[in-house]
Amino acid sequence: MIRLCAFADESGNALEEQIAGLKRNGISLLEIRNVNGKNVMELTDEEAKAIKARLDQEGIKIWSLGSPIGKKDITVSEEEYLADVRRGVELARIFGCENIRMFSFFKAYENPEKVMKLMKKTAEIGKETGIKMCHENDKTLYGDTMKRVQEVLAAAPGLYYVYDPANYIQVGEKAKDTLAEMAPRAYYFHIKDVVAETGEVVPAGYGDGDLKGLVSRITDDKVLTVEPHLKIFDGYALNDSTALKTKFKFESNVEAFDAAVAAIKKILREAGYVEKDGVFVK
Repeated sequence: MIRLCAFADESGNALEEQIAGLKRNGISLLEIRNVNGKNVMELTDEEAKAIKARLDQEGIKIWSLGSPIGKKDITVSEEEYLADVRRGVELARIFGCENIRMFSFFKAYENPEKVMKLMKKTAEIGKETGIKMCHENDKTLYGDTMKRVQEVLAAAPGLYYVYDPANYIQVGEKAKDTLAEMAPRAYYFHIKDVVAETGEVVPAGYGDGDLKGLVSRITDDKVLTVEPHLKIFDGYALNDSTALKTKFKFESNVEAFDAAVAAIKKILREAGYVEKDGVFVK
């Protein structure tokens, strides 16, 4: 069974726009990142509770806190970083979700000891609180290449892993290598594709991330979070400091979001999956 989730802030900034985007595409899981003009980590308890209540009304569950935890220079103090982790846990509990997406620091290539120390502490907090801390491979952070992601996971037992095929391509890795080595280790997946030669982000299946191969390797229940990156959206600069390059032009964020969802649904159908009540089964 495969369930689709999405970064619905790419469909619209306001909560109601995000709800509409999810409902329009038959998706009932949200990876919450930016909402109503705020990054998720900036929300107050009261704001988070109100968002949760509204999503409950629509039958939408928050799958993961799409946090920027770890997207700081490695010079950050241990106290400041761990305060971020603990605040993420508090928000996850309010939202009723068990997963937090996080990263492993900028300007950190020359300081692996501190990276591993903080990743280990992150995993320990996850174990203590029952929240899965999910490390994503991403550009210019310590855990960007396959080798360094493996180092992070080895150093921090209990840390979970989010596989992003496009991010690997953008640091020079090849899909055939990362799919074989890293996809089997993934707790869940981000669905984003890119053309290796140009760096242009494209819908799933139009780039070099081998999304068809990714889907074909799934043998158990998994969640796929659609992360379009097909058009600039509010909050993009908070998520990625690099210029967004796209191959296809879309008139609106709504159109881009819907195209991204349609692309991965097409791959799932071609792989023999049937959509039933928002779930894909064979």
